Amino acid sequence: MKLLKTEIEGVFLLEPHRYQDARGYFMESFHAEQFRALSGLDITFVQDNESSSKRGVIRGLHYQMAPHAQAKLVRVVSGKVLDVVVDLRKNSSTFGQHLAVELSAENGLQLFIPKEFAHGYAVLSEEAVFQYKCDTYYHPEVECGVAWDDPDLGIMWPFKAEEAVLSEKDRKHSGLRSVPLFE
Repeated sequence: MKLLKTEIEGVFLLEPHRYQDARGYFMESFHAEQFRALSGLDITFVQDNESSSKRGVIRGLHYQMAPHAQAKLVRVVSGKVLDVVVDLRKNSSTFGQHLAVELSAENGLQLFIPKEFAHGYAVLSEEAVFQYKCDTYYHPEVECGVAWDDPDLGIMWPFKAEEAVLSEKDRKHSGLRSVPLFE
């Protein structure tokens, strides 16, 4: 497994080694000791989630506030997505900046998202199966979201607003200037 740094501190990609042959491939999608050795982080993931979505679906931008802020390790099992994270740490030099990366079953990349970041993705393939590991359980009482199309974020989504398929909840999120943030 290889760790690939990004321009936002704390956010990184993991590139698992795939063993490919005529039958297909095999890979370790997660190995706690390797994760700790590469990242320097001692995280225990306690909840795995999986979603299936059709082309044009945008999920996000979601996060949980303290004391239940979540770190996540995300990957695509089938299909392809544009995965996006936004730094919500007010005192960070990258506050309000985002990172967008293509995750797919083909490239096998995984994205680590630290606590205090909003996260979302857009489905680029006809269908995508998306998995994520969380270090804290889901707590709806502290769940928050940032508007996916907030112009202050400058995210270049692959779909126009009228083409995007969103949940009712995701349609109602406020922009970065009026959501709870992290100190």
